[in-house]
Amino acid sequence: MAQLGLTERELHAWRTSFRMVELLRARIEQQLQATSGLSNADYTVLVLLAEAPGRRMRSYELAQTAGWEKSRMHHQLTRMSRRGLVTREPCGSRGIHAVLTTEGLSALRKAVPGHAQEVRRLFVDRLTPEELEQFAGLAAKILDNLEEGEPLTNDAPDS
Repeated sequence: MAQLGLTERELHAWRTSFRMVELLRARIEQQLQATSGLSNADYTVLVLLAEAPGRRMRSYELAQTAGWEKSRMHHQLTRMSRRGLVTREPCGSRGIHAVLTTEGLSALRKAVPGHAQEVRRLFVDRLTPEELEQFAGLAAKILDNLEEGEPLTNDAPDS
């Protein structure tokens, strides 16, 4: 029986994909917390700052790159600055730079090997090189559509 206006085949693909993403996120979060004391959000911010020129980025650019709302980034940076992982520095008349600290870089370097090992164990090693390339292509196709699309408004019809 089709649900949500989807065929059984479509529903199976959707539910399988959704469950996979949720379980991967949870397992990666558990691994990061257990081995480094970092959350996945911490790790995301640390990686983005480590890869940025001068290990700094305007907070609004950081939020855009992470795909987060400004308020989520603000709260994340507040938590991370309390722990000494990042600092905030004024930039121009109204901007703020998020800056990776030495402590933040050290925490990231400590976390990377275990994180990479877990990503390999849970994801990379489960696919052949050809399947991995195919998966990346399919995921990019969906991601491109999501990044181009407009967010839903409250005016959207109920389904």
